[in-house]
This record gives sequence, C-alpha cells and structure tokens, in this order.
Amino acid sequence: MKLIKISLAAALAASLAFGTDAKSDLGVSANMSIVSDYIWRGMTQSDNSPAIQGGFDLEYKGLYAGVWGSNIEFGDDSRASAEFDIYGGYTNELYGISYDIGAIQYAYPNESKELNFAEAYFGLSKDFEIVEVGAKYYYGIKTDQFDAPNAWEATISVPLPMDISLNALYGDYNNIGNYYSVGVAKSIDKFEVALSYTGIEADADNSDQDNIVVRVGVNF
Repeated sequence: MKLIKISLAAALAASLAFGTDAKSDLGVSANMSIVSDYIWRGMTQSDNSPAIQGGFDLEYKGLYAGVWGSNIEFGDDSRASAEFDIYGGYTNELYGISYDIGAIQYAYPNESKELNFAEAYFGLSKDFEIVEVGAKYYYGIKTDQFDAPNAWEATISVPLPMDISLNALYGDYNNIGNYYSVGVAKSIDKFEVALSYTGIEADADNSDQDNIVVRVGVNF
C-alpha cells in the first residue's frame, strides 16, 4: 500500500511538472495600434482615413495562431466596414536562417462572398546583426467569389541607435501592381511609433497611390 501511494505521488508530481513546462512554453500576446491610414500592399483600405487595429496571438514551440481586425472603408457603395483576419503557421530556424510557413483567411462581414479570400505563405529571413533581410511568397486561394492573385515581397531592416530602425519593403502583387514602403520606427518600452512612405505602381491606368502613414502601437 505504501509503495502504491509513493508511486501515485511520483506520477502526480511528474504530471504537474510537465504541465508547468507546457504552460511556460505557451506564449500569449496582444497588440493594438492607431494608424493615420490603413495601407495594405500600397493601397489604402480605409479611404485615406485613420483606423483602429488590434489582435491576439498564441505561440507554442514555433506553432502560432492569431486573429487581427481593423475598420475599413472601400467606398463605391461597399457595405464592408471591418476586416477580420485569422491565421496560423509554424516558424523556426535552420542553419541561422529563419523560416515561416502558414496560411491566413481575410474575412469581410457584409461583403463576405465578394471579398473573402485566403493565402498560404512561406517566408525566409536572416539577421546579420547590422542588417536583417527577408523575403516572402503568398499563394492566393479562392474561398468565395474573389480569385486571389499571388504576391511576393522583399524586406530589409537596419537597426539604428536609440532603438530606432530603418525599414524598407518592395513587392509585386500579380496583375495589380508593384508596391513599396520605406520608413523609420522607434521603440519605447511596449510602445512603437512609426512613420513611413508607402505606394503602389498599379498595372491599371490612373490607379497609382502614395501615402505618408503614422502609426502608434502597443504590445501586451
């Protein structure tokens, strides 16, 4: 009887220890930001007006999942007023190169059949300490009526003194246009303030856009 009690106690202790380790590996975070204009791949999603955005993320040993949302304004009698994204994937490092593979669903209430779509993506990045470079490919997936095109983009980030970074991006959205952004970001504890110049050279005539965007964000 004593042996059984000791064995049960040992099993319980091991179970509790495993549960503690599992919880310690689970990361939970949230973010919120205010932007002067919601820009996605060089195009305004808020009709050149401010937007409030935020999301939640879970991470466990490289696996991650999250949800993110923003107010939007497309004009042209569109009934959509919000965007909600659900995503998940896996990220890790191999021979000093980070990789990220996953999928994302873009959802637009009130215009779901016309606007909803998804993407699968694969990205690579390398931090050289004095500069970080990256590239990502997006494969468009038709979920309702919108036949989503593919896209790719390349990024570069240079750390500067006083927790400031210089960031640039260039991408191609198939049959829509080439988009770009360049700007600076300043980290202050959990807050980040960013200023960037963004734009798109659209394939369609008279559809080019360029904007100066200010963003103030916080991570929890």
